[in-house]
Amino acid sequence: MLVSVISIFLIIAGLVVGLGAVTVIDLHGFCARKSSYWTVATIATHKITKPLIWLGILLLSLGLTFFYSSSIFLPRVAKMQLFLIAALVLNGVYLSFVISPALLIKEKQGKASELLSSSMQSRIAASMLVSFFGWWALVLSIAYIFSRLWQN
Repeated sequence: MLVSVISIFLIIAGLVVGLGAVTVIDLHGFCARKSSYWTVATIATHKITKPLIWLGILLLSLGLTFFYSSSIFLPRVAKMQLFLIAALVLNGVYLSFVISPALLIKEKQGKASELLSSSMQSRIAASMLVSFFGWWALVLSIAYIFSRLWQN
């Protein structure tokens, strides 16, 4: 029982922290497409949201691991969630180790207020879509497993 409560807490905490941070940075990034003010704000904000997104993925992964080790096992849902988390991790690695350093260099050079190139904006937009759909698919899949729990 305690493991179930802890796993549910970790799952919900992971979703709140991770999806909250993704929402903030995605909205900033969307506004930054045509605004130098929002470009500066996005570069500053990503320094805070990046570790929060990683924390959210970690908490969610731990919660799901505990949940599936102590509760009903829904193999198709679990496989889909594993795939989604893997996609989010790969997306996060790309953003953390390719995009983020480029933004920090731009800031260090005093060019943070310049709009990003259309190439970089396209790559960030694609990553934003992966993040958005990945996190919301996880939310829906977790709502599904919780609804299955409460039916029993």
